[in-house]
Amino acid sequence: MTLVEDGRLAFIATCDLVGVTRGRAVKARELASRRTTGVGWVPADLALTTFGDIADPNPFGALGDIRLIPDGTAALLPEVGLRPASELVLASIVEPDGTPWACDPRTALVDAVRALDVTGLRLRVAFEQEFTVLGPGGRVGPGPEGLPVPPPFSLDAFRAAEPFGSELVMALALAGLEPENWLPEYGDGQFEITVSPADPVTAADRAILVRAITRDVASAHGLRASFVPLLRPDAVGNGVHIHLSLWDSDGNPVTLDEDLDLTTPTGRFAAGILAHAPALIGWSASSVISPIRLAPHRWSSAAAFLGRQNREAMLRICPVVTIGSNGLAGANLEFRAADATANPWLVLAVLIRAGLDGLARELPSPAVLDMELDALGAAGRERFGVRELPRTQADALAAIEADEMSRDWFAPDLLSTHLGIRRTEAALLAALTPEEQCRRYADVI
Repeated sequence: MTLVEDGRLAFIATCDLVGVTRGRAVKARELASRRTTGVGWVPADLALTTFGDIADPNPFGALGDIRLIPDGTAALLPEVGLRPASELVLASIVEPDGTPWACDPRTALVDAVRALDVTGLRLRVAFEQEFTVLGPGGRVGPGPEGLPVPPPFSLDAFRAAEPFGSELVMALALAGLEPENWLPEYGDGQFEITVSPADPVTAADRAILVRAITRDVASAHGLRASFVPLLRPDAVGNGVHIHLSLWDSDGNPVTLDEDLDLTTPTGRFAAGILAHAPALIGWSASSVISPIRLAPHRWSSAAAFLGRQNREAMLRICPVVTIGSNGLAGANLEFRAADATANPWLVLAVLIRAGLDGLARELPSPAVLDMELDALGAAGRERFGVRELPRTQADALAAIEADEMSRDWFAPDLLSTHLGIRRTEAALLAALTPEEQCRRYADVI
């Protein structure tokens, strides 16, 4: 073993309520023992805002001790230049005696998955994540300074990001995260990375690791990868799209039937998500600037409804590719109202909990809107069950409090901390313009 290998560090990490990956490092060779004992952590760390302040009030104060147990998905942050390779391992949070901490976001997802398992259904999940590449001085785009930003979706945009793009895909592949697509997107300097489907906990773990590796590789090239929902209020937004497919306990796909309509269980699951739509936004897109992106004509999520291949739907039925494909095994729903200011574990947990409510109440399958939202009048919106989404952060947080069932999905301290963080951020940014608010988030996310 070389000196470099002997001194390699492993970062044991959690993802907090604002989507920031935080933790502590140990020598990588100690990981085996740390899987039992973990490393120390502090309850109030959960109350950190995006900007590093501790939300006030929070239920923890200066009291308590907890542990990070590295039992999640691991990845290698690659060696680049003088920057050594490091291991990154996601953790669950436990009490000093090893029992799960009630406010652990990862455990919240594990518990939601177990509740779904009781129904005999299984979920496969894949995340699509968009981000903007920023050059030196905050210049948008990875290309040489002084040249125009290449056109959307173009070969020029793809090549302008090299060698960053190729190294990123290779790093994700070597980390076992199964990257599928790397593409230039519609916005200036915007790119998207997708990975293969997995079980919910692994999929959420991968979403966190993809962000970490993307930022790390970009930084090594003198670039910055920002997953912020909006660089400016009028900019093309960066979303997190979550693809969901349901399977039975025998491994058969049950998302769509042979007529490509929702099956009964999937229809009920989708109905549950839409029934709790306003409260879900309070978890999936709850920053001060998030609601700006969730508006008509932004190709994000203009309202709560089920659409067929409709990119303004909160939930859409994706096309089934029949050209040399695996048919119904590829069928899935896409939740489009999330962004990277949210915690992937908790976003999936609330989607599963809402879907479980639809299953338990045997809600009827939602009507499917297969036309532009603008083509509907008031009667059409009622027919297709179109509901407005919260238009401000305050409305999104109030929707959580107004949804009695959703208030019980998580431990009271986790819920109160989440609400406290977001309201603290709103107070911190209250005197700023929307442009300045976007910049503050872009500095971190």
